[in-house]
Amino acid sequence: MKVAVEELEACKRRLQVEAPEDLVQKAWEEACGRVQRRARLPGFRKGHVPRNLVKVHFAEEVRREVAQQLIPDVYRQALAEAQLRPVEEPDLHEVTLEEGTPLRFTAIVEIKPEITLGNYKGLTVQHTPGVVTEEEVEHALAHLQEEHAEFRSVERAAGPGDLVIMDYTLAPEGMEARTEQGYAFLVGSESVLREIDEAVVGLSRGEERELQVRFPDSHHREELRGKPGSARLKVAEVKEKVLPSLDDDFARTLGPYDDLAGLRAAIKKELDAQRDRENRRALEENVADALLAEHAFQVPEALVLRQVAHVIGHTRERLRQQGMDPDRMDWDYNKLVAELRPAAEKAVRRVLLLEAIAEREGLSPSEEDVGAEVERIAKASQRPAPAVRRLMEKGGDLETLRLRLRETQVLDFLIQHATGVS
Repeated sequence: MKVAVEELEACKRRLQVEAPEDLVQKAWEEACGRVQRRARLPGFRKGHVPRNLVKVHFAEEVRREVAQQLIPDVYRQALAEAQLRPVEEPDLHEVTLEEGTPLRFTAIVEIKPEITLGNYKGLTVQHTPGVVTEEEVEHALAHLQEEHAEFRSVERAAGPGDLVIMDYTLAPEGMEARTEQGYAFLVGSESVLREIDEAVVGLSRGEERELQVRFPDSHHREELRGKPGSARLKVAEVKEKVLPSLDDDFARTLGPYDDLAGLRAAIKKELDAQRDRENRRALEENVADALLAEHAFQVPEALVLRQVAHVIGHTRERLRQQGMDPDRMDWDYNKLVAELRPAAEKAVRRVLLLEAIAEREGLSPSEEDVGAEVERIAKASQRPAPAVRRLMEKGGDLETLRLRLRETQVLDFLIQHATGVS
């Protein structure tokens, strides 16, 4: 077999491949035999059509069989000879595949770049960890107070911050009206149309109001975007928010706390743990940025686009979780790809660079490390660890876990050897 490799770009190669005639002929005969076993023609039982008739009447099927079997095999052999490991499926051109002639094709492939490691020990990193302030503790305590607020009925007009329960009829122009009873919302929370939010202010129980509305251009239902309409409201009840007192009794209702001081201490401990995680992420980002600044190299376009697709996929899933249908939204994918490309390219460069350092330093998670992480995941999901491991192996998530643990090891290594870390 002949394989010629031409460098097109730092991460792109052109392979000119030629497989010998005898290899093609053998593949043709094997494919013809497979087709013959299932071939049917009038006058012949299934599997008993003569070979010469199979080649005549099923020529295209035989050729398709040869292509499906031979081209991938030859391509894999060519990669092995050229010592290339593509990051994506090849782009095949100029394929010549006929019985009795050599197989020829051109394959354009993208590969990982050859990274020449420079300075990665002793990186200068500017990092000062943040600390939790008393104001943040008080803010978290106030948030808990808000979460445990009660709403009590009042005989007055609704105002900002009140909980209003209303009956309404909403009629978009040219569309069927929708009526709902007992609908509750917080005035000023922007959870309803702006005109409705403003219209209930000043209304008491039993009072009604008619008004004109316009649906926002960003409405999750495409058919309502920018559409005018009318609404009729009737307030059924007005409730005002009553906050619990911040005292020892309030603390005891939230858990095993003796007093308010104990609750504050628990909040501080939780915020400290959260801040530690944030500090660690910030430190990792600073180290990675310093590392990337020391190493300039191109990355495969296929990996960049794969990262972009990954981000878009996560965005679509988040929209579904928020009750929106991403397929009903207008997506300017060209604009989106352009906006996401810089961050995606940076993410790919980071992964490849950390991988190169891991190989240089011999860093790899042990089976004990992997097992411990699987145990942690199993405990969090309240499932047996062996079952979790089997699922992760089946879905390919176990290898992803190993790569993540290896990345953490490399970042630990870089942080330990960095300067300026306090």
